[in-house]
Amino acid sequence: MQMVYSKSNVSESVSDTIGALQNILARSQVNIPVLETPYSRFPNTDRSTVELEGQGVINIIAERQQQLDAALHEISGLDAVMDSFKNFHQQVVEKKDKIIQSMNLHKGLVSTLWRLPTEVLSQIFNHCLPETKLLLPPSTLKAPMLLTGICRRWREVAVSMPNLWCRLYVEVDDRDWERAAFCYDLWLKRSRGRPLSLALGRYHSTKLRSLFQPYIMHITSLRVSVRSFQGECPQLFVTDLPALQELAILGMTNPDIPTIAQSISRLPSTMRSLKVIDMKPFFDVERLSSFSPVWAYLADVQIAICHPNAVLHLLHLCPNLSSLTLRVAFDQTEPLNSFTHTKLKSLRILYDALLTRPLSGLLNALSLPNLRTLEARRNASWPHEDMKALLARSKCPLETLTVGGRVTITDAQRAEYVSIIPSLEVVVDHSSRYF
Repeated sequence: MQMVYSKSNVSESVSDTIGALQNILARSQVNIPVLETPYSRFPNTDRSTVELEGQGVINIIAERQQQLDAALHEISGLDAVMDSFKNFHQQVVEKKDKIIQSMNLHKGLVSTLWRLPTEVLSQIFNHCLPETKLLLPPSTLKAPMLLTGICRRWREVAVSMPNLWCRLYVEVDDRDWERAAFCYDLWLKRSRGRPLSLALGRYHSTKLRSLFQPYIMHITSLRVSVRSFQGECPQLFVTDLPALQELAILGMTNPDIPTIAQSISRLPSTMRSLKVIDMKPFFDVERLSSFSPVWAYLADVQIAICHPNAVLHLLHLCPNLSSLTLRVAFDQTEPLNSFTHTKLKSLRILYDALLTRPLSGLLNALSLPNLRTLEARRNASWPHEDMKALLARSKCPLETLTVGGRVTITDAQRAEYVSIIPSLEVVVDHSSRYF
């Protein structure tokens, strides 16, 4: 009761203060003195008169100085009072905020969300994660960090869910690395041994090796940007990740290939996916061979190829390949030996009519008996007859044929494809996206 009484007294004190101030202001009035003089009302251009009455003017000036000093003193006093009143106002605003916070907290106690079982709340949290494959820097405005700031129970549930903390974008900054490393380490600890997907921003191998050392057995997916090496391309530390399954590289150039190849050639047999995100530079047979033996492990590859025979060489190196995304710029035509790949299910090709000679030679050399999805984009012409021959020769269970960019397919051509594979869906997509 004493506490309630005390709060009541404080409230009454504030109300009394406001009432007293209102009364004072209602009765207060600023009295402006009469400042008119014979000299100000009827200016006399005859200076001789002023000189004769100079002592009177001096007395007026002295009086005005006294009045000015008094006004300045009043202003100073009012400024002090206003500062105090602003501080008083801020205290009342803080009081309001705390009342709202307490009210919302107690509303939560009777809210349906508060009564949800932990299992249901966990499922909701899973759906709060960003719907993108691209790893973004941690943010207090997005899950999972956002979930930890709502209330104590939400924080406890979120922190206890390892799958919320398995994806992380790491950016090394010398200015505050110790604090950042502490936060990253706390994030990774919450993953509790689950498979980790990491993306690296600014790259400093010594610092990252130290940070990731306790977790190297759990890192299964890694995305690195060669551009962030700042003119140097040190060997990637991917050879220290024995559980790595997916590697994506961004910003690689021709001079980078030999150094990067040394690391990639020693990747573990757990590898299943290798992607050159921006699909450059272009690889030939020799460059592809420099990455061996990793190709034998892979099921998913995204890369740029400059010769048709290099495509066949890649397929030969990847007997377990299930999905292949190619950017091609064939600068020559050459006879190709027939090649059958029995496991490839998805083939996507990006090519440019200005740089690429017809795909006829490659299509005529291939047999893909397990192909389910085929997508080609950006060419002005479409090798219709060669595509028919590929489908007939492969006898594949193709489900979707997608062409895009400037490619057009007539209704008659579409009907011919369907006559070979009755269940085939032919899609023409003229959007500007690549894949």
